[in-house]
Amino acid sequence: MTKYQEKPWLSCYATGVKPELDYQETLISEYLEISASKSPESTALTFQGYKITFAKLLEMVNRFATFLNDKGIKKGDSVSILLPNTIPCVAAYYAVLKIGGIVVMNNPLYTDKELKHQFNDSGSKILITLDLLANRMIDLRPETSIKEIVVTSIGDYLPFPKNLLFPLVGKKKGLAASVKTADDVYRWKEVISNYSPNPSEVSVDFNDVAMYQYTGGTTGVSKGVMLTHSNLSKQVQQVLGWFNDFNSGKEVMLGALPFFHIFGLSTSMNFAICMGWENVLVPKPQPGPLLETMQKFKPSFAPLVPTMYVGMLNHPDIDKTDLSCIKGCFSGSAPLPLEVIKEFEEKTGVIISEGFGMTESCPVTHVNPFGGKWKVGSIGIPISDTESKIVDIDTGNEEVPVGEIGELCVKGPQVMKGYYNNPGATAETLRDGWLYTGDIARMDEEGYFFIVDRKKDMILSGGYNVYPRDIDEALYEHPLVQEACAIGVPHETRGESIKVFVVMKEGKTTTSEELIKYCSEKLAKYKLPTEIEFRDELPKTNVGKILRKDLRAEEKQKR
Repeated sequence: MTKYQEKPWLSCYATGVKPELDYQETLISEYLEISASKSPESTALTFQGYKITFAKLLEMVNRFATFLNDKGIKKGDSVSILLPNTIPCVAAYYAVLKIGGIVVMNNPLYTDKELKHQFNDSGSKILITLDLLANRMIDLRPETSIKEIVVTSIGDYLPFPKNLLFPLVGKKKGLAASVKTADDVYRWKEVISNYSPNPSEVSVDFNDVAMYQYTGGTTGVSKGVMLTHSNLSKQVQQVLGWFNDFNSGKEVMLGALPFFHIFGLSTSMNFAICMGWENVLVPKPQPGPLLETMQKFKPSFAPLVPTMYVGMLNHPDIDKTDLSCIKGCFSGSAPLPLEVIKEFEEKTGVIISEGFGMTESCPVTHVNPFGGKWKVGSIGIPISDTESKIVDIDTGNEEVPVGEIGELCVKGPQVMKGYYNNPGATAETLRDGWLYTGDIARMDEEGYFFIVDRKKDMILSGGYNVYPRDIDEALYEHPLVQEACAIGVPHETRGESIKVFVVMKEGKTTTSEELIKYCSEKLAKYKLPTEIEFRDELPKTNVGKILRKDLRAEEKQKR
């Protein structure tokens, strides 16, 4: 056996974590029914202080499922959700799955062009969205397969006295909007009150497709990842098996990760429902609201992304916010700079455990052992029932020796069925059961994996392979730098030279020359940036991934 087949990481599993799990064929929608049966009066969701119990959430799900039945949604039909983290977002998701529909989660920040692609590619028949987006979607509807639109509002579920004040101030503050009159447009609260909680019984197979989860488009046109009920359910069971110190009904989840992103959907929304935990929803996870939510609601389980940690660290309220409530603090979706981990631990006493995943894997494949050996800069080790290996970059056919760099490949029950209507991309990404991630990584002797960079981000400069993350990491260590992103730009003799976009910490300034000199003390000469551009902000996805491709596109237009 090769070192990868020997799975050296198994010896590093935390106490009680099993290499192989005995999976239950429990549908995601059934987890809500189980939690509502066990603890009907326990709080399921908290939104701006408004609380809804598991019993009431299940009733809401059933009422909306009856509406979907009435509008002709059948098993295998697609329904799009275009919402931030709100109560209707959760309820609509579970309602669609309950009747065998296919959920399509969409980013509210996307342009009409991006949304049109996802609506049409998925064949979505109904859309649930926010009043702030409703008029745009009504105008876009004729260009799509969508027939009905259901509109909710931030003000639909607010506690007293916010519920009384919202109609007066909502529009002034840009939190509400009037929706123009149009056929087949329905109000969420009217739907919930007008339909009975008795949807039709539908036979849903564990291996049926449950979602078309679109990729973030960080490397091109977004693709619809086909995730089955089995993928989603087994991922929740994998997360439960990994964090086995946490008990059902005993914790409070910080629902800050967007549920329209697979990281937030699996590790926050679905996991909290499965565990019977209260989930405190944060619709706009900016640094201020995040710290305020932590102070007020005392979450104990906090999955977040790097930009959220960076934002909180640079917010003036960080030093007066009590974060002692947090038992588990986790990061994923994008590389977490080492300096951020250190600074967060120094300021809060909380260790951030980094993990790794992709939309194509539901997403979690690797995590640092919770309560076990944790390595700075590592994405951790493969979770239960997950295999991993490093193969050569050029062909992907040969495993590279331990410690050497290559493409990361994973295999497990959480890996997608394929891309919807895209057999070419499926064949390229899934080979002999292995998911080729496109990430450059290495594995050490103990089975811990370290991401070097994205394969498509690699810079070829003067015959050398340069990984931009090395340059990013060096600049993140600079005390005045808040964010950094390196890209390759065309060069007459070297092929590519290195340009870095930098965001300084508030009120701080420096020069390009000083930063390049700083890098020269930390990087090999061929890795040194030749150009630095200062920005107020960098383009990002909604979950904090800096969009290198957008920066490259900007540079391409200039040159």
